[in-house]
Amino acid sequence: MSEPTDFVYSTQPEPHRIRTKNILKEHPEIRNLIGRNPVTVLAIIGLVAFQVVMAWVLRDISWWWVVGAAYLLGAFADHSLFVMIHECAHNLLFKKKAWNSIAGIFANLPQLFPSSVSFQRYHIKHHSFQGIHELDADLPDLWEAKLIKNSFIGKAFWLLIYPVFQAIRVFRMKEIKPVDGWVILNWLACIGFGVAMYMLFGPKAFFYLLFSFFFSVGLHPLGGRWIQEHYIVSGTQETYSYYGVLNSIAFNVGYHNEHHDFPSVPWNKLPKIKSGAASYYDSLFSHTSWTKLFLRFLFDKKLSLYSRVVRKDRGKVALTDESKPDAEMVMKEKEEIAA
Repeated sequence: MSEPTDFVYSTQPEPHRIRTKNILKEHPEIRNLIGRNPVTVLAIIGLVAFQVVMAWVLRDISWWWVVGAAYLLGAFADHSLFVMIHECAHNLLFKKKAWNSIAGIFANLPQLFPSSVSFQRYHIKHHSFQGIHELDADLPDLWEAKLIKNSFIGKAFWLLIYPVFQAIRVFRMKEIKPVDGWVILNWLACIGFGVAMYMLFGPKAFFYLLFSFFFSVGLHPLGGRWIQEHYIVSGTQETYSYYGVLNSIAFNVGYHNEHHDFPSVPWNKLPKIKSGAASYYDSLFSHTSWTKLFLRFLFDKKLSLYSRVVRKDRGKVALTDESKPDAEMVMKEKEEIAA
């Protein structure tokens, strides 16, 4: 197989809608997993507290310890906070959307870069229009893929500053209002938190948090997660799950096919989807190691940013059944677009 030079283009609908319907026909009891888990807020509080305490502990220690702690501990804490923000984006903590937004902003504080509120809006589009370039911010830009190409150095650079590339992508999302009161609140909260950490604990504490953020989403074995979810490694399959040991500290975020099929099921019940509909998921290719995938992405020239499915037909069937928790949000978005 030669090195890819373009995305994989598909005229087929995204795979999750039809699989959800088929699973519910065969296993209607899976509907019972749909719901919220307000206890998740305790995990958010604990993770935020952990990062604050670590920043305080490291305030007067060697820079080598600061970087090492960020790579070996802080990255895992921040990665878990991303999962918590993801849960908030799907309103899987509380019934009221505002409470979920507040919880997401709180989880976002130690990461310093305000992203929780914006992520919620772009992520819901990703679920609704997977692979549609102008609506799916998870999809790399073509210029992005051409810039990075298939080289080790290019892909390592991409992972190192992955948040920057992800932020740039949102400029192509024309149907989402980039700034409103919630976004401003998110920015003020994170900036205020960062300034407070710097003033109270000093530069080493601040940079511990900064390094933790970049390691959690970039040049780190945890970076394998971003490759795992939708980068093609088997045939034309475009969504992949991870069933490795790190799910135990990453709140089952590896169950990505299960999540896309049933995004209204909270993190603690995702494994029950797989066990309840095993015939559907055992037949799909899955990953067992983020580290292995991370290294493969860096060194395998056949796996690159081009390894993504792109589709041009945005005419997806409306999300209207309870297996899709974002139905109301998606319908509201469509009404706003029509207006």
